[in-house]
Amino acid sequence: EINDSEGHPSSSHQTLKGTSKWATSLENLLEDPEGVKRFREFLKKEFSEENVLFWLACEEFKKTQGKKQMQEKAKDIYMTFLSSKASSQVNVEGQSRLNETILETPHPLMFQKLQDQIFNLMKYDSYSRFLKSDIFLNHKKSEEQEENSPEAQTAAKRASRIYNT
Repeated sequence: EINDSEGHPSSSHQTLKGTSKWATSLENLLEDPEGVKRFREFLKKEFSEENVLFWLACEEFKKTQGKKQMQEKAKDIYMTFLSSKASSQVNVEGQSRLNETILETPHPLMFQKLQDQIFNLMKYDSYSRFLKSDIFLNHKKSEEQEENSPEAQTAAKRASRIYNT
């Protein structure tokens, strides 16, 4: 596989979009707002939507500036996903649960270990089932129908006429 200067696969991989790109990796799926929306829809049916919500919250947290904002967001993440009383508790290894005292001195990567656990849980568990789910397959089918619609084909024919003259 050939990669560009940023380490992304080059050539034909660059042109993939939608479900084709989602199917190549969980990372690609999570970079696409529509992919996240469909994955959340799927996880909701599996009663594990909190995993992707936690992962997204951690991504957002890493971008947080200022100690006060970080403390607030860290507490919010803790109370929502990690506390024993959390409304959307994620299933992470017990010994890696954070102690509430760590919330006083937050840093951008304080949730990284837990986020990685959840990412791997999604990658090796939910993601493969998502790719076989009706939500994914129906979305893929509607994408293919759009690509094969008469409008899409006439645009492609017009483009080929323009470039082949």
